Amino acid sequence: MTTDKKLADLRKSYEKGSLLEHELDLEPLQQFDAWFQEALKHEQYEANAMTVATVDENGRPSCRPVLVKSYDERGLVWYTNYLSRKSKALESNPYASLQFHWQALERVVRIEGRVCKVSEQESDEYFASRPLSHRIGAWASPQSQVISGREEIVANAAKYGLEFGLKPPRPPHWGGFRLEPDYWEFWQGRTSRLHDRIVYQLDGDGRWLKQRLAP
Repeated sequence: MTTDKKLADLRKSYEKGSLLEHELDLEPLQQFDAWFQEALKHEQYEANAMTVATVDENGRPSCRPVLVKSYDERGLVWYTNYLSRKSKALESNPYASLQFHWQALERVVRIEGRVCKVSEQESDEYFASRPLSHRIGAWASPQSQVISGREEIVANAAKYGLEFGLKPPRPPHWGGFRLEPDYWEFWQGRTSRLHDRIVYQLDGDGRWLKQRLAP
């Protein structure tokens, strides 16, 4: 077990980049795309992995990792089970926060906004593009529900594999969410913990206001 002193002594000096206002794009989506393309080149693992944080009807927060599957001027999209815990939280409170952490580049991006379901056509098109085992898995797993053991979902996968063969349809309880950003924060690690933090926020006229935050 790690002692308190050893844990307290864990630290890293961030020295791989800087983030200055004049270097940033006027639009946060374009800035995000530039960083995302760099992450695809440098990250050892999934650059599209992000944490989604939601709050349920009782004000209780929760977070979990998901994979962003598309982004454009409308927002960022991920896919999941609509009966899962995060989906139920979004039904009662349709706002969420996303976070990307690209450790290799010493960068973090935080995004906040309202969440809505994507169209059925978008969900159908993405579902059809998934590997067969993933499409079967969407039927096999009652996400966030208590199960008797791993054997249950393995048996479910076998059952639906036999039922649907090579062309499983999209489950009615499975599809995409889109977060429509009204807040972006770009964080670049710097030495001496004097990190760079630049935020974009929508003003009343629908324009992005760019500001620096103290680290």
